[in-house]
Amino acid sequence: MTAATEATTTAERTSPIVGDVTGPIELPVYNSAGVLTSKISIDPSEFGGKINKQLLHEAVLMYLANRRAGTHSTLRRGEVAGSTRKLFRQKGTGNARVGNRRTNKRRGGGTAKGPKPRDYEYHLPRKALRAATRMALLSRFADHEALVLEDLNLPEPKTKLVVNLLKALNIAGKTCLIGTAGLDAQAQENAYKSARNIPGVALMPAANFNAYEVLRPKCLILTKAALDELRAKQ
Repeated sequence: MTAATEATTTAERTSPIVGDVTGPIELPVYNSAGVLTSKISIDPSEFGGKINKQLLHEAVLMYLANRRAGTHSTLRRGEVAGSTRKLFRQKGTGNARVGNRRTNKRRGGGTAKGPKPRDYEYHLPRKALRAATRMALLSRFADHEALVLEDLNLPEPKTKLVVNLLKALNIAGKTCLIGTAGLDAQAQENAYKSARNIPGVALMPAANFNAYEVLRPKCLILTKAALDELRAKQ
């Protein structure tokens, strides 16, 4: 092990699992043209004030496990085609003893202890998941990987509108999550259709946020209404 690797390993071991976030956090606010207009100050205590890495890890694992189809299946030795007759007698041939053609040691035989269809779904307590969502949001705010839009009322469903906005915000090409709130059905549909064809960009109501969806992309974009909803909800 090199000195650099050893130092990194030591730092990972000594890094705290639970970290407190202190002091106000300022988020930049942009208009629909991507121009910085003001800043919003957030008190970390509104989102719990601490980040538990272990809880975030467990929450992300749960969401990933629940997405698994679990339809994998292999044929075991009792399910493959072939005779169950012993290929040759046990002794007297000079060869190693051998069973039938279905054994996993022969080509075309069954799989030993292979996977079968199963359900990977499980759930953490609701309070733990709500706390994980708050921590995921707080981590984005503390790492300066979030910004606020004054509004996202698009006149029509057009991908170019969102593309130009991302370019103006200097985050084009990055994965990002756009959170909305307070939009009527038509405005929400226009925003969704305008962002759905952009690779790496996801748009959803802030009410549907979870720890995995917040941590997966590189940056987080919230409308003012979405931020207000999240602050009131927490």
